[in-house]
Amino acid sequence: MIIRLFLLIFLGLSCSVQAQPKLAVLDFELKDMTLAPGIKTEVERTAAIKPMLETQLQQAGFSIIPVSKERQQFMDSGVGYLFNHHDVAAQLARANNADFILVGRLHKPSFLFSYLIVQLVEAKSGKLSERWVVEVKGPQKKLTSKGVESLVVKINAFFNDYNAPENKVFNTN
Repeated sequence: MIIRLFLLIFLGLSCSVQAQPKLAVLDFELKDMTLAPGIKTEVERTAAIKPMLETQLQQAGFSIIPVSKERQQFMDSGVGYLFNHHDVAAQLARANNADFILVGRLHKPSFLFSYLIVQLVEAKSGKLSERWVVEVKGPQKKLTSKGVESLVVKINAFFNDYNAPENKVFNTN
């Protein structure tokens, strides 16, 4: 609990210096490669990731732009489509006035572990800006929450670097 509080204070302080971009977060998709795919508890676990991520990003100072489930489904032509087509994910971000969109997947190759995979797509360019992978060992909600915390730390670090003055391009002409 103390570590979590420290983490949130650290994230909040490091975010307060720069205005954070507006982020849209899509529902995570489940890519279950086990011998018994689509178990109800895994489907529920996958559905719980987006709200966990949005809450922790808001606590870290990010502005979260909602994307309706209907709009996401309309733009999604099938499993993995938005994950693999950054240009279409960027259209969805622009339609919702977000600067970036987070497209996520819970990849489960085994009953023992899974991977939270998040791709950050820039709305303006439609390009993949960053990709993060966090391993989660075990199906427990507490472990998934810890994985989401790790993602938020990585996302925050990316934007701290992204907003750093040395990464800004100035026109000297």
